[in-house]
Amino acid sequence: MDPYTALTTPDLFEILTPYGLEPFDSFSVLSGGIENTNYQVTLKEENYVISLFEQKTWEEVLALSQLLQYLENNRFETSKIVSAKNGMPITLWCQKPVMIKRFISGGIKSYLTLPLIELAGFQVGKLHRIPPPDYLPNDLNFGKEHFDLLNDYAPKDPFGTWLTNIVSELVPHLSDELPRAFIHSDLFCDNVLISPDEQKVTLMDFEEAAHYYRIFDVGMAIIGLCSEEGRLNADKVQGFLRGYSKQVTLTAIEQKGLGAFTAYAGASMSFWRHKNFNFIHPELNLNDHYKALQSLANDARNQPYDFFKLKLT
Repeated sequence: MDPYTALTTPDLFEILTPYGLEPFDSFSVLSGGIENTNYQVTLKEENYVISLFEQKTWEEVLALSQLLQYLENNRFETSKIVSAKNGMPITLWCQKPVMIKRFISGGIKSYLTLPLIELAGFQVGKLHRIPPPDYLPNDLNFGKEHFDLLNDYAPKDPFGTWLTNIVSELVPHLSDELPRAFIHSDLFCDNVLISPDEQKVTLMDFEEAAHYYRIFDVGMAIIGLCSEEGRLNADKVQGFLRGYSKQVTLTAIEQKGLGAFTAYAGASMSFWRHKNFNFIHPELNLNDHYKALQSLANDARNQPYDFFKLKLT
């Protein structure tokens, strides 16, 4: 996808000047889309990433910078922020918040091998052990709390009935006893950076982090990392749970509800795609993009209980 905001060389100079990172040697587009635009710039053999936020407010991005600094203080490896010369962690360019981060060597893979899946599970478990800061939101922008929005922009769409059924199946597994944790909530392959030697994974992009059910995050990882050819892969699910269990032991109520929460996680991201590509930023070539995640959510619904249970070897 082309960058949502195409930046020119003069634009980049203007953005980098408050950070004292000009003149730079080269730049390239990393990614772009609805949420943000990312460019890599090189200065004296040091690499940086410019993130230009398309939808978030100054306050939201400032909170994200605070969150990334909090993770660094808790020795959790992810993006490291470069502050501007005035000490601010973010700046503003053309009314859009800007964040500069140090580039982490590695790459994104659309397919994760079992060893990488297990490493990802370990990192998610490590994240869930970090005490959540008070300023984390207690719900999700794309969670069940917001499914009613569909009634405003597509009231007769059968997708709304499907979402209602997903929530109905989830309700028996909701309880005050369900542990909440510091969750990532957007655990897809494009948010997992693989080191060049494939011995380490780094979780990236904490824009949707929340203080929410930790089992939701496990379910999201199963949807986002453990599918293959449009179906959930049992070996990958086991690999993720194996890595996760080295940090966190799921409670009995979590184990019982993991299938329902996996379906819910898939439905939540399916809802996000449906809302964004059919309502907020309609795109004809992406208006059915939500169906792939809907299919994975249905696959989770159809799996037996043992499919989501860690098998001891």
